[in-house]
Amino acid sequence: MNLNWNGKRVFVSGGAGVIGRELVQVLVSKGASVFVGDLKAMPAEWLGKVKYRQGDLNTLEGFEIESFSPEIFIHLAATFERSKESYDFWDENYNHNVNLSHHLMSVMKNCTSLSKVIFASSYLIYDPKLYLTDRLPEKAVNLRETDPIYPRNLTGVAKLSHEIELRFLNEFLGAKISFTSARIYRSYGLNSRDIISRWVRALLQGQEIELWGEDSLFDYIFARDVANGLLKICESSNDTIINLGSGKSKRVSEVIAVLKKHFPEAKIKNMAHSGAYECSQADLTQLQKSTGWVPEYSIETAIPEIIAFEKNRLTEKLEVSDFNVLITSASKKIPLLNQVKTSLKSFGKGKVFVGDVDPNCFAKYFADDFWQMPYMKDLTAQAVVDFCKSKNIKLIIPTRDGELNFWSKNREYFSDNSILVAISDLGAIENCFDKFEFFNFCKKKSIPAIPTYLSPDEMKDATTTRWVVKERFGAGSKSVGINLTYEQLAGHASQLENPIYQPYVAGKEISADAYVNLKGEVLGVVLRTRDVIVNGESQITTTFRDEKIEVKITDALKGFSFYGHVVLQAIIKEDSQLEIIEINPRFGGASTTSIKAGLNTFTWLMNEVQQGKNAVMQFDPIKSNLRQVRFAQDYVTTWL
Repeated sequence: MNLNWNGKRVFVSGGAGVIGRELVQVLVSKGASVFVGDLKAMPAEWLGKVKYRQGDLNTLEGFEIESFSPEIFIHLAATFERSKESYDFWDENYNHNVNLSHHLMSVMKNCTSLSKVIFASSYLIYDPKLYLTDRLPEKAVNLRETDPIYPRNLTGVAKLSHEIELRFLNEFLGAKISFTSARIYRSYGLNSRDIISRWVRALLQGQEIELWGEDSLFDYIFARDVANGLLKICESSNDTIINLGSGKSKRVSEVIAVLKKHFPEAKIKNMAHSGAYECSQADLTQLQKSTGWVPEYSIETAIPEIIAFEKNRLTEKLEVSDFNVLITSASKKIPLLNQVKTSLKSFGKGKVFVGDVDPNCFAKYFADDFWQMPYMKDLTAQAVVDFCKSKNIKLIIPTRDGELNFWSKNREYFSDNSILVAISDLGAIENCFDKFEFFNFCKKKSIPAIPTYLSPDEMKDATTTRWVVKERFGAGSKSVGINLTYEQLAGHASQLENPIYQPYVAGKEISADAYVNLKGEVLGVVLRTRDVIVNGESQITTTFRDEKIEVKITDALKGFSFYGHVVLQAIIKEDSQLEIIEINPRFGGASTTSIKAGLNTFTWLMNEVQQGKNAVMQFDPIKSNLRQVRFAQDYVTTWL
């Protein structure tokens, strides 16, 4: 059958990988609505065309999927090494193959909209006795879907495990969801780590390549063919298991011969062969019967495309990798720390450092490393740079009002030393810290803020009969007196160091989390109600959508020189008018809610560490409203 892809909602895990990029490009061209999840940053050409979630999909939650309502799930996300895997692959395979596949299907199986699952399995699940030999192979062995299985390595085990999980789910959900595992052979393609791409990259740079086992036979299939094959299977097949290869194996020596045509001066070192020869090839009988399709590319037609791609890539700027992050004034900010650690997984094997003047700060027990920082009065920019360079720290996230001025004053110096600080312009910080100057600034910029006075006498002519008094500097929600009579103002003000006075505004009090990128663009806004407040912070908070309010807040934020995460507090009056109370230019205590809602602050910061103003980022808000309840939790660990 020919599936009409126009408007089809498709979730693709691992969609920014070698096969995934080919697949998503075709899906978009066919008019499908595509949601991609991947550790990698979103490709620039997808901006505005797909819904994108960058990060570890082991943290994907049901509400993220439910708000998209996928009809088709194509599961490509996986990790792998060469056929002989390293000792360190033990945990990586479990986390990003075994656990990931199980977690994603645990989330997906409850989607009432889901009708089809396609899993990218592997031929590595077949018994290697079928296709490995100690003798020089004369021809390849056709592997059929019904052949004996005995996984060759950990990757093969993970693939087989999930095939069996899908078979289990099919027993219970088969009436409404079809499950297909496509056993993919030796895939190679653009921007890949496969051996053909590695050879091409080396030859373009005039390097010698090593040739091992030139007589082995592999079924190489171009990633574009894999992508098209998966779509054909999705359209036509009801098979639970199906081979996806080229069906035409090539000796390694034949691949080298094709490369020599493009690189006549190639330096090739033949290495002494040891171990078994491989001679595998996909039997495509079932694929052809189910889809009427066969792969189009051969080694001869695909290699020129890889060469052209790699030539172009040589001119591109290399990305920073495996950088570390420092969170300052970390104290008890464990939820913030955990979100940073989750985001950093998308960028390699970096570590999260926490800094604090307190040697017993709680956060150090949850971080990868700890820096006992000097007090701000003793801290120098040079000391920060020296520490960061010694620890490969490329991103600093300040978290306390009292330190923001220091980081802002020195941010250009840090930038000159390749350290990005998530900090706004000094003027913006000072305007936000001083509530009286904040109002005056907003008034000049026509930003709707609550009138603020230094003396209650200045308010006598105001129409309101109820008042608010709070501290002029810092967090205005601490020690605040709300809904006071004029006669009560003096009594409360006497308890404050620098009181300011405002008319009491009735309405719904909200917080708005926002992210401003290096270009000064407001990337996204998440609104939330402040349901239960303790010591000025929301202990229970609920997100909601109101496009008119979001636009007003976006416009207000453009009047400041912010960078990174900011938290705005405001009152929405009965006539839907907005009155801004204050803006805090840092990540807030309850701001982790906004990350769950799609405001990927820390991932975006890390993208900007790598790519600066060229970073490609897109805000895809969750449609569902979310409620966060903050509570204490015990943590027990071994100790020496």
